[in-house]
Amino acid sequence: MELIITEKDNAARRIADILSGDSAEVERTNGVNVYRWGGRRCIGLSGHVVAVDFPAEYSDWRDVEPVELIDAEVEKTSTQENIVRTVRLLSRNADRVTIATDYDREGELIGKEAYEIVRDVNESVDIDRVRFSSITEGEVKNAFENPDEIDFDLAAAGEARQIIDLVWGAALTRFLSLSARQLGDDFISVGRVQTPTLKLIVDREREIEAFDPEAYWEIFADLAKGSESFDAQYYYLDDEDNEAERVWDEERARAVYDALREASEASVESVSRRTRTDAPPAPFNTTQFIRAASSIGYSAKRAMSIAEDLYTAGYITYPRTDNTVYPEDLDPRELLAALSNDRAFGEDAETLLERDDLSPTEGDEETTDHPPIHPTEELPTRRELSDAEWEVYELVVRRFFATVADPARWEHLRVVLEVGEHRLKANGKRLVEPGYHAVYPYFSTNENFVPAVEEGETLAVEEVRIEDKETQPPRRYGQSRLIETMESMGIGTKSTRHNTVEKLYDRGYIENDPPRPTKLAMAVVEAGEEYADRVVSEAMTAQLEEDMAAIAAGEKSLDEVADESREMLERVFDDLMESREEIGDHLQESLKADKTLGPCPESGHDLLVRRSRRGSYFVGCDGYPDCEYTLPLPNTGKPLILDETCDEHGLRHVKMLAGRGTFVHGCPQCKADEADEEDDRVIGTCPECHDEHGGELAIKQLRNGSRLVGCTRYPDCEYSLPLPRRGEIEITDERCEEHALPELLVHSGDEPWELGCPICNYREYQARESGSGTDLESIEGVGAKTAEKLAAAGVESVSDLKDAEAETVAAEVEGVSEERVRKWQAKAG
Repeated sequence: MELIITEKDNAARRIADILSGDSAEVERTNGVNVYRWGGRRCIGLSGHVVAVDFPAEYSDWRDVEPVELIDAEVEKTSTQENIVRTVRLLSRNADRVTIATDYDREGELIGKEAYEIVRDVNESVDIDRVRFSSITEGEVKNAFENPDEIDFDLAAAGEARQIIDLVWGAALTRFLSLSARQLGDDFISVGRVQTPTLKLIVDREREIEAFDPEAYWEIFADLAKGSESFDAQYYYLDDEDNEAERVWDEERARAVYDALREASEASVESVSRRTRTDAPPAPFNTTQFIRAASSIGYSAKRAMSIAEDLYTAGYITYPRTDNTVYPEDLDPRELLAALSNDRAFGEDAETLLERDDLSPTEGDEETTDHPPIHPTEELPTRRELSDAEWEVYELVVRRFFATVADPARWEHLRVVLEVGEHRLKANGKRLVEPGYHAVYPYFSTNENFVPAVEEGETLAVEEVRIEDKETQPPRRYGQSRLIETMESMGIGTKSTRHNTVEKLYDRGYIENDPPRPTKLAMAVVEAGEEYADRVVSEAMTAQLEEDMAAIAAGEKSLDEVADESREMLERVFDDLMESREEIGDHLQESLKADKTLGPCPESGHDLLVRRSRRGSYFVGCDGYPDCEYTLPLPNTGKPLILDETCDEHGLRHVKMLAGRGTFVHGCPQCKADEADEEDDRVIGTCPECHDEHGGELAIKQLRNGSRLVGCTRYPDCEYSLPLPRRGEIEITDERCEEHALPELLVHSGDEPWELGCPICNYREYQARESGSGTDLESIEGVGAKTAEKLAAAGVESVSDLKDAEAETVAAEVEGVSEERVRKWQAKAG
């Protein structure tokens, strides 16, 4: 029996379908999908199924000095025991094993981990490695016909990263957290890549804060030639004979403005025309893909997640690549011919095929591991992809189109005019030949109209405007620009940069987009700069990246690089230990600043975000125990204090970080006052205590901003049902036949949400959460209407979906493809 091991389950299913000719059957072993056909079995891991960690005796933060972690032994532990157990079970009976994980440093390490699991139970089995850049029929079959061996040097580079990141991250995180007495879930996180990235954001914020705006003025005139009008701008020559539009002296600006306003005519002094060639963009590497996806509204993490799904489905090549030069074996004409069969792209593909020369553009970076990101010849239909998947797929397709398209051509017209002793200029541009813009509509093609005029011609001055402005501080890094900067400085890798940015959000170090650092983030960077500059230095982390590249090339060993890193960290701790108390005080002050909302209305002390012994957050007075004033906070998410301040109470607004459920709570005092002022709305009888005590159910507004249906006898009766936080709740005349409660509508958008009977609604929610009953809508991509269609075909629950034949479901449910059903099954686990 041959065992094939892939990186994830969806890749295993895809490869099994390709190699079996869609005849593979799935069986469940230890709760894991195993795809079976003939004498082959295929199983997907879940990324890393083992992890590096310290032995258990190092787990107690209070009993182990952080510095002890530097030389502590590192061990491997299983993180997905059911998968590991299944791989072991299958490996015992295998006479050949093929590792088919992703082809990059991380994928090679995951492949090595699988190799070691297999070797633990079967020392003699042959183990091959196959590599491919797209999970298409041609590439996969070719890879299996030409197997290779695991690149243990490349895997060792990935393992070195794991060990170094663990040691640096754990030792520094514990040191700073213990110094600041900030433990539990709110510990202070530090990382080898994370902290230099944070310094980039903090440095930019410092530039913004230190920026001193300077006033200047710009002057514009509307000119007319007959019925055609256009805009011109005043300019002058500065001391270096350069054209300048900004006037820095207000008195002079007003004088120019008055002179132009009094004029009725402007004389054309010169007219110049030129044509500019606008070259098509280079092929996508990971960073440029993230940048382009950002322009259409996708965060770095979301864009990469979608791209990975498209890769696994076989529609695009591997999305983690530095390469910007297509390989020689890529035939643009063949790929265009395949895309010409697609309804959405066929017309553009056929137009490009008419070109005699299809030489694609090239970027500056050429590598041999993976090609630039481009579509494959296996095309999805529109209905097989979600809206987001289709947008990203179209972006990739059209970028490929752009790289083989003609350059665009612009015609520029510059007109210089005289009004007395003053000069105006107008710059027009017109897209003469759209070239690649016709197939890649993501770059601006805005034109600026200036009519054809001749030297010496006189034009009418219709209106003159003066605009007072200020110089602006540098912009904050957007996510894509931040990742580009990380790349240019050697911080992180193409595979890790977007995850690093996401970690900074998760830890509460940055907020908003473009990201802005919190006070704690500023303090962490300041502490590093003052007491241990290597922690925040991009040079240190870039050097380690070079060392890991040397491991991959066989020029250094894992142990050598890990030992050098430990020695570097020991030097860092020599500096830190001398200033432990000062660092702790500095961090505590910043932590307090990040938790301060404003003045307590009773004592005048600061109101702070605090955490109860049960782990819930609330607002309490810094004067406790002398002042016991408190305000509740929502019980969902982690609070983040915003800069926006309540006009009435002087308190900063609060945002609750809860992943996709993140929301702005606002002023806690306002929320509490609103709840105190709002009367309960009785809607029926309490099912638990009405018969005996006369309890009734009412819609209640709680002081923490939440809403619920609860018993009017609370706290004697604690019966309650949740309600959505936002939207106006309408009590309708329709009543539930089972519970005699009115149907509720929630108005929060264009169409009201039919919540229905609150008891029935909560039962449906519990069914979804427990994995039983009618819970299909808990799966991403399955909405109410689709769930109805599935139910009509006999698929009424997640359990039914798992057991169903994808081909049968697709045949019976209109608008649902076999591929989509399999995706749902994978998400259902």
